[in-house]
Amino acid sequence: MINTPIDKPRVLVVGSGAREHALGRAMREDDPSIELLFAPGNAGTAALGRNVNVAVGDVPALVALARAEQVRLVVIGPELPLTLGLVDALAAEHIAAFGPSRAAAQLEGSKVFMKRFAERAGLPTAAFTVFDDPAQAEAYLRRENRPLVVKADGLAAGKGVVVASDADEALAAVGRWMRQGELGDAGRTVVIEELLAGEEASFHVVADGERFVVLPAAQDHKRVFDGDRGPNTGGMGAYAPAPVVTAEVEAKVIERIVRPTLARMRAEGTPFRGALFVGPMIDRGEPQLLEFNVRFGDPETAVLTLVQDGWLGLLEGAANGALDDSLIERRRPESALAVVMAAEKYPATPASGDAISGLAEAATVPDSVVFHAGTGLDAAGAVVTKGGRVLTVAGRGSDLVTARDRAYAAVSRIAFRGEHHRTDIGSRALPKNA
Repeated sequence: MINTPIDKPRVLVVGSGAREHALGRAMREDDPSIELLFAPGNAGTAALGRNVNVAVGDVPALVALARAEQVRLVVIGPELPLTLGLVDALAAEHIAAFGPSRAAAQLEGSKVFMKRFAERAGLPTAAFTVFDDPAQAEAYLRRENRPLVVKADGLAAGKGVVVASDADEALAAVGRWMRQGELGDAGRTVVIEELLAGEEASFHVVADGERFVVLPAAQDHKRVFDGDRGPNTGGMGAYAPAPVVTAEVEAKVIERIVRPTLARMRAEGTPFRGALFVGPMIDRGEPQLLEFNVRFGDPETAVLTLVQDGWLGLLEGAANGALDDSLIERRRPESALAVVMAAEKYPATPASGDAISGLAEAATVPDSVVFHAGTGLDAAGAVVTKGGRVLTVAGRGSDLVTARDRAYAAVSRIAFRGEHHRTDIGSRALPKNA
């Protein structure tokens, strides 16, 4: 049933991570009158608006929800609904959506598409070979017998990339994915590419198909333990701005990757609207493209929302193809740093249902924000763990040291059984002995 007309503008945010909590909070700061819906949301988003129990991959249900609630804008956080065509389905109902079309989302949805697109667009990226036959892939790896990167073609929830130090490690990945089917269809085809040297960064732009706004460059920490040890995760923390992305490097990323990418997407009839995440590897001031994502990173969004104003106008302008170019000058001259507090056993099968204490105490730390991710509410309404990355705790300051100290001060007030976090977020960018 269609609701009666609403008095306040209504925005639907799709997703349940710290990214979606951060985006919702940033839009609310821009316009306190907006009504926020989250599908499915978490315990933190429930305090900002109304959670609706609709899965991110259920495109028909999400469209029905947006139509019934008469939303002005749908902001899509994760990659899955984008690659499933949620933006296209919403467009058919004349509902504005922040995110790329299904065709444009192939930049993240298929590693093969992305690498071949990079070739067509003349983007600087690693040399690569594509295999859909495991025997041919294995023969190639034995012949090369050197460090290479093996990537599953499709979406694999962060588990589809192996940086192999030798042939045996690469062969093991091919065996698990192509022969044993560990990643399902996502791993039936693989990209094997050269290993690039340098330092990786997270470079976000918001685009409306033609115009774009550059956000402060960030860096995240993927390994689960201090010192970049242990298995890769979805991200254990992030900070911005990233010193490795100097003004000169930023200009090179824009001119060599961002502009030609957006131009080529338009030329191929798939203009890109939404958040384009460029993952450059920077070596001696020269960037090469590692990957694209077609949405904001998480946990990077937690820091970006603290150093950038005007989020509602930014997202709505991009969705409607009417981005305000002046927004590019609206960065706050500040630093931000975020620490992920993870559940017991993460990144393996995490524990859940554990009570979280100290959230009110953490909220008293100046210039800090606790963004919820893997959280829920128990029968009594208490906040409990409900996922691997439970909270992303962010601090802001005039410099990175201050931002770091505020984030960790808030972290120290929060506790739950089995909680673990890295203590060295930002170490690559902080002054020695800071």
